[in-house]
Amino acid sequence: MKFVSRGESRRVLSTPRTNLNISYQVRARIMSDTLLNTSRTPSPSLSASSSNTEDSLSPASSVSSNAPKELSSQFPSPFYPPTLARIEGIASKYPTPALPSEYPPLPQIETALKRDDKDIGTPDEWVVRDERLVRLTGKWPFNCEAPLPDLWNAGFITPTPLFYVRNHGIVPRVNRADAESWELEISGMVSKPTTFTLADLLDPAQFNAVTLPITLVCAGNRRKEQNVVRKSLGFSWGPAGLSTALFTGVYLADVLEKVCPVNDGNFGDTEFRRALHVIFEGAEDLPNGKYGTSQLLRWSKSREKGMMLAWAMNGEALEPDHGYPLRLVVPGQIGGRSVKWLKKIIVSDTESQHHLHFFDNKVLPTTLMPEQARSENEWWYDPRYIINDLNTNSAIANPAHDETLIVTATAPATPQMYTLSGYAYGGGGRRITRVEITLDAGETWKLCNITYPEDLYRKRPFKSDIWGTLDLTERDESYCWSFWNLNVPYSALVDAGSVAVRAMDQGLNLQGQSMYWNPTGMMNNWWFRVAIHKSVSASGDVTLTFEHPTMPGLQPGGWMERMKEVGEDILKPIFTDAPKAEDTEIAAQMKEKAKKPAVLMTKEGVDRKITMAEVLAHNKEEEPWFVVNGEVYDGTGFLAKHPGGSESITLVAGEDASDDFMAIHSADAKAQLAVYHIGTLVPSTEKVEVVVVAAEPDPIFLSKTKWKGAVLVEIEKINHDARNYRFALEHPDQPLGLPTGQHVYARLRRKASSADAEGGAISVEGELVQRAYTPVSSEHAKGFIDMLIKVYHRTPDFPEGGKMTLGFEELVLGDKVEFKGPLGSFKWLGKGTASWRGVERKAKHIGMICAGSGITPIIQVARGIVNDEHDHETKVWVVNANKTESDILLRADMDELHKRRGPDRFRQHLVLSKAPEDWAHSRGRVNLDMLREHLPPPSDEALILICGPEPLIELVVKPALITLGWDVEKSLVVF
Repeated sequence: MKFVSRGESRRVLSTPRTNLNISYQVRARIMSDTLLNTSRTPSPSLSASSSNTEDSLSPASSVSSNAPKELSSQFPSPFYPPTLARIEGIASKYPTPALPSEYPPLPQIETALKRDDKDIGTPDEWVVRDERLVRLTGKWPFNCEAPLPDLWNAGFITPTPLFYVRNHGIVPRVNRADAESWELEISGMVSKPTTFTLADLLDPAQFNAVTLPITLVCAGNRRKEQNVVRKSLGFSWGPAGLSTALFTGVYLADVLEKVCPVNDGNFGDTEFRRALHVIFEGAEDLPNGKYGTSQLLRWSKSREKGMMLAWAMNGEALEPDHGYPLRLVVPGQIGGRSVKWLKKIIVSDTESQHHLHFFDNKVLPTTLMPEQARSENEWWYDPRYIINDLNTNSAIANPAHDETLIVTATAPATPQMYTLSGYAYGGGGRRITRVEITLDAGETWKLCNITYPEDLYRKRPFKSDIWGTLDLTERDESYCWSFWNLNVPYSALVDAGSVAVRAMDQGLNLQGQSMYWNPTGMMNNWWFRVAIHKSVSASGDVTLTFEHPTMPGLQPGGWMERMKEVGEDILKPIFTDAPKAEDTEIAAQMKEKAKKPAVLMTKEGVDRKITMAEVLAHNKEEEPWFVVNGEVYDGTGFLAKHPGGSESITLVAGEDASDDFMAIHSADAKAQLAVYHIGTLVPSTEKVEVVVVAAEPDPIFLSKTKWKGAVLVEIEKINHDARNYRFALEHPDQPLGLPTGQHVYARLRRKASSADAEGGAISVEGELVQRAYTPVSSEHAKGFIDMLIKVYHRTPDFPEGGKMTLGFEELVLGDKVEFKGPLGSFKWLGKGTASWRGVERKAKHIGMICAGSGITPIIQVARGIVNDEHDHETKVWVVNANKTESDILLRADMDELHKRRGPDRFRQHLVLSKAPEDWAHSRGRVNLDMLREHLPPPSDEALILICGPEPLIELVVKPALITLGWDVEKSLVVF
């Protein structure tokens, strides 16, 4: 344990502890070795053939090869995630002490776990995961839930491999030596700032170890239902975003008692500060800093709240996905408050200032749309919208989705009964007091039986070396899920159109009939409804098929999607049999009435009829007409306003642009289109001559007027999130036809694959997406087109990730992507000449600024200049900004250009926001001084080219260039 006095320097001196008694040494060894067990009995499937398993599963740099030295008696040895311990052949010496027979049984882990192939190529490929888990955010970052039937059948305590996972980024890789030296720094408004080691927390002379049964629930549980109504900012959790474990650790209240939180100053003074909050910070590195959040200090000091610093779950060391070696666990609150890989605790007068403390885990007003919430930060800072305690919720596990039940025509003497069953939970320790079922859409309700497995721990206390003290005998809080059931006759199900469940807790908080849709899609807890479909055989037997509201992640299925597709009101669902023949017309009228109005893309009063021949006559850049969904538009008035530039419109002049437009534009953009509506397309009366030509490839691949397909033949992994995709053209000698400085449109259809869900390989067609990219192929490329793509994975701020880049990530060799172009307002013509906005100009001094994947147009122009044997004068300056050294794309290619022309004609300056110690270039972010030093001075023969994020361009570069004397309107080319 390390101490720092208040006001003293941040340097910490280690205070060795030499008075450990023998009983603690023995307890530490027994505890640590036992934490390696992954089941109550060894699993032959996991222990057999360890050499083969190690070859296929060990990380590239095996942690076992970095095994710690003989550990001191202060620290448990070994102390390691069970899955990794088995892979690396680290044996357990001591059995886990059995729990009392009155307690709910611990789950037996029978599946032989191995590395999931879906993790290969991701930063987490060393983590062992159960392939049954439903992946909610594709391959990475890893967010998952168990299939509901598997979660339900596992019982009260969830097997660790099936425990849901919410990760925001890369799982910190902690080896045994790291765990041994793991430190928890506690600072801020405390009289005894201290750094605890794990050995300190495990020391019975300092703290009492405790075990508590706790159900953790993600705030997004059941979000898929909200996403079907309207897409929220979050990804699609099903109803299994919850899990239960026995967590072992020490009470947070005991740790805070050691460091003594204090106020600063005297009450009444202007400088007085009251200690109100406890801030927690984890080890994971995220784009906007560490993950952190906070709790009220008075809650944190209450043992009744059950907050704990945990090192084990279900009698085993934490797994990497669950925070090894130390995490915070907060019972009764949303899972986002239980910080994993815990490194810091700070007592403060203000709440956490961590990015995700504000920009996550909020229920914003239902009147707010996701786009508005993302662009208006003030909503996220409003304390009224923060989520802490869970709300009351329940779900139906049986009948399962797609389960069938056959009710025979001949009724048995004794009525057949079906047992409906599921789970319910409350928040803040509140107990579920009633669960009710309706078979008639809420007209009448039946009271269910409720069982509370958590109460079995209240029968008697238990204490052992591994578990510490497990004592709920004097606790009345309920921090776990409960189970409900109700027996109903088969005949009642035959007569019903649906079954719905609602729960109430002891605070009389009741699940509502209506959904409270909100921009984050969190805390969804309207009635859980299961539709019942009936079919009758020739013999009179009735087959009932049950349909849950949704399926998690990208999996299709559920009555909500089905009913939405046919225009029914899914917020007020009506579950009935198909209408009889005589009611067909009435049913059709009701369905049409229930349809939500589509975005209006036409102008009232416009009734002009236009033929396709007329549209084709307006395929000029100065007057581009185009067609979307049978309506004709004149894009002339929007040429200067289009965010993607005028060529985004002129590219489709004289064409039917329906697929292109509908694939990439938002509802707002579609509504704006009405302004430019000029008429409706009608069939032409003129005879059209059809000319049949041989299906020969075009002389040049790229075309501005039609999409051309190219087949993926090679994928080169550049770094953790960048790939180079090579596509073969129509024949090996076909010129690409891409002028230097121009870009292309690429489009593909996303794959909705069961590989993103339950491990299958069946792909179905998904959303059509397209975007403009600059290939890294040269102007003279033949037979191929190279696309350097930086993949934008899903994050909490952008839960869908980059739709287009994730589409590229889903590609496999042999897939086809379509291209159209070239387009762009800038061309490098050679010999020190550029064409920009249709005007040629001399440019002998070219400054280039790029960030990340913005290197692609920059290197294309740089190559055009350096490789021009007729140009001996043009000079190039490049400022290339990235986050880390590994993020620098095409570095070797840029270095080669420097070697070819030398520093007099080509120079590159690198900027890293996170630079290594020996970094020779700039650190931090692009600023005025960097641009002054590393760009050419302004002149009539100088240009600045830039490709990067909008904040860099608008907030940094443009103001700096103006300060340096540049006329940005005449000299700044933005790709």
